Amino acid sequence: MAAIVWLVAGLLLAAAEMLTGDLTLLMLGVAALGTAGVGAVADTGLVADAVIFAVLALVLLLGVRPVLRRRFGTPPPIPTNVDALPGKQALVLEPVAEHSGLVKIGGEEWTARPFDSTVEYPKGTTVYVMKIDGATAVVWKEP
Repeated sequence: MAAIVWLVAGLLLAAAEMLTGDLTLLMLGVAALGTAGVGAVADTGLVADAVIFAVLALVLLLGVRPVLRRRFGTPPPIPTNVDALPGKQALVLEPVAEHSGLVKIGGEEWTARPFDSTVEYPKGTTVYVMKIDGATAVVWKEP
């Protein structure tokens, strides 16, 4: 009879995992199903079932869950739009100085200023975008 209770608990926990997606309830459900299997085959008592469940749950939560989270977790977001520009190369179209400048980044023209305000970059120089400050690209000669 205890094996049936563990079986039902395991199925309910596994089904409840669909609501969370965290893999915690799934690990507990698998531990309950494992306990049901061992309990049905070996006809163990309540204390033995609790120990089996605890050991299986710890192994699954601490050993298997982190591996599954790394493998099936969502990848880090890919930077897009302005967030993707830092690190890109830019071509200086008009000399870049402290208060003026124009660069071409990936086919788009951006106003620019140097990262170091004492430096000037002449037309035709290749620079790298350090950051975007409003609508201005802050550029530097070296990556």
